[in-house]
Amino acid sequence: MVTQPAQDARPGTAGPYPPARRTDTADNLFGHRVEDPYRWLEDPDSAETRRWSEAQDALLESARRGWRGRERTAARLAELNGAGFEGSPFWCGGHRFLTRRSPGQEHAVLLTAGPGGDGGPGPRGAAERVLVDPMRVDPAGTTTLDAWSPSHEGRLLAYQLSEGGTEESALRVLDTATGEAVDGPIDRTRYSPVAWLPGGEAFYYVRRLAPHLVPEGEEQYHRRVHLHRLGTDPDEDPEVFGAGLPATNYYDVRVSRDGRWLTVSASAGTAPRSDLYLADLHASPAERPALRPLRTGRDDQTSLGVGHDGRAYVFTDADAPRGRVLVGDPAELYAAAGGPDGVPQEEWDRLLTDLVPQDPEAVLEDVAVLHGDGSDPDWRPRLLVCRSRHAVSELAVHDLATGERLHTVGLPGLGSVGSLSPSDPLVPGGGYEAWFGYGDHTAPDRVLRYDGRTGAVDVWAEAPGRVELPPVAVRQVVYPSADGTGVRMFLVARTDLPPGPRPTVLYGYGGFQVSLTPGFSANILAWVEAGGVYAVANLRGGLEEGEEWHRAGMMGSKQNVFDDFHAAARWLLDNGVCEPGGLGISGGSNGGLLVGAAVTQRPDLYAAAVCSAPLLDMVRYERFGLGRTWNEEYGTADDPEQLAWLLAYSPYHRVRKDTVYPAVLFTVFDQDTRVDPLHARKLCAALQWATSADPAERPVLLRREKDVGHGARSVSRTVGLAADTLCFLADRLGLDLEATP
Repeated sequence: MVTQPAQDARPGTAGPYPPARRTDTADNLFGHRVEDPYRWLEDPDSAETRRWSEAQDALLESARRGWRGRERTAARLAELNGAGFEGSPFWCGGHRFLTRRSPGQEHAVLLTAGPGGDGGPGPRGAAERVLVDPMRVDPAGTTTLDAWSPSHEGRLLAYQLSEGGTEESALRVLDTATGEAVDGPIDRTRYSPVAWLPGGEAFYYVRRLAPHLVPEGEEQYHRRVHLHRLGTDPDEDPEVFGAGLPATNYYDVRVSRDGRWLTVSASAGTAPRSDLYLADLHASPAERPALRPLRTGRDDQTSLGVGHDGRAYVFTDADAPRGRVLVGDPAELYAAAGGPDGVPQEEWDRLLTDLVPQDPEAVLEDVAVLHGDGSDPDWRPRLLVCRSRHAVSELAVHDLATGERLHTVGLPGLGSVGSLSPSDPLVPGGGYEAWFGYGDHTAPDRVLRYDGRTGAVDVWAEAPGRVELPPVAVRQVVYPSADGTGVRMFLVARTDLPPGPRPTVLYGYGGFQVSLTPGFSANILAWVEAGGVYAVANLRGGLEEGEEWHRAGMMGSKQNVFDDFHAAARWLLDNGVCEPGGLGISGGSNGGLLVGAAVTQRPDLYAAAVCSAPLLDMVRYERFGLGRTWNEEYGTADDPEQLAWLLAYSPYHRVRKDTVYPAVLFTVFDQDTRVDPLHARKLCAALQWATSADPAERPVLLRREKDVGHGARSVSRTVGLAADTLCFLADRLGLDLEATP
């Protein structure tokens, strides 16, 4: 690799945009000359980058003053977000745990109730108490609750907080009865699972190695599984797994309720495959568990959990890209796992049987076992199974012993089911119900309860706040992509307006097995209420149609995702949903890459684009943030064939001078440790230099925000960002946010 030094080689940006020096910086990669004229913008701390960024701030503020209806839109977004949120209850030893964000709160709080009266069905019962309130920790609202995990008995809670949007979680433990701190903080625990041992005196978790132990630039990698005993120094925690494995590995850990079985799964970054290991903690010490490989080196994702009945439940997409559930004896699997490659396939097939076979059209998403509490001799344990059929959730009940499908559970409409949470079978009255979140595009999310004894579904909790909603309808259409593949898309629009083309926003993601399913969105409803149409396309790269759908949009097939998006745009235009000049697009993160590719591949199709926290320089993306963990999704520039894939669509490298580009608003967050804001800075500068569009009609703007990152944020920051993005789109697409349709 040869990099030429930066130098003032070509004229700076002309017109109203802040000047941005273009250089002759280039790399010679496998015979490709890869130009990088704005590499200097990768350094956020240089005086030149700071001046450029401050000038972009001023340009945005000038443009913002011309956007009509911002105050009204922000107020309406605040009202819609005021519906709040209630999470499904999670049950441990008679304690109920849940998160709730009530009207007026900036962040959801974690609450508990019990023990006594809350282990089974019935009303809320015992009074709730706040365990973790991020606003009490940080009144400025920049601290977020990233994850939490109660001990099996419910006496203790491990939870993770991060500050300023960095997602750099620190792990702490508190007493659920008193709320007092018991242990922690333990740093370097970003994305760490927690697997408690019975009794609550110890847990397994995942921690990165200390920075001085890893090569420079690899501080975000090198995870290890550790055992922590409460009250001990975490720096002395025994390392139980991960040494010698790839630096970018992620790990998941589980311990069975009886404390016998430890399961560890490992995946190389976000790769759609995993290795699976099992240890018998009755036969080896917790500090040195004898983990044996069950399944390694296979091109599939497989996980294992041991139920209250002692059976191993295996969730896998091996030979079943839409997923299936197998069942077997963990002791027999462990005994068969003698070799380095895991259980031989013929033994695997012999020891495990299909409990829930693959559905040919629906993707298996979640299962919950209803064991009962043992008091009813006539009770037949059930398996509640959630599938997604073309991005719409459905629930079915199966006999746990035979796998026989018993009946379908009725749901309110075209919606999405959240994680299934069964009640605790070790508590009297427990083990017969399951709770789950339910959401769709037409109403705030709620929590539903399924009663396994009656088959009934009722509303356990509505959203905490009440809001008046516009009359909207949702329909799902199928359209052909460039290669003839049928792709589905949701359309959300008001029901009380006459037909005809309307300003439309097309949203997509298309990657990392992420399915875009129906759910309550203040942004969507505010746009639709004002008279627009919102379209959500289920592109390849997601998991809407199973793992084959995902793989059809990754690595060398990534262009399929962009083709699906362009085809969605053409369908909206050809079918009169919108008209030329009235179509905008939006996406964030991997969806920001999608928007960047759409803008640079088909600038003629789109009038305006919101590109949030995007990946855009696909040649250098692995050098920043968590980029190296994504090369199993995109490919790597270190391989000549994969470099060719990346260069073919990398938005930053497809910019062409004197092209009429759409209006673009980039939104970035200074504390984003996943996707570095440098991507947006570089493409923003490139488009401002290249576009031949009138800046008054199709401006290219950059919105940056401090003290916030890629993920969770306070409500007020959410409202501010959404107000700016919706007003920008409305201003460019002709939607009057001051008018009442």
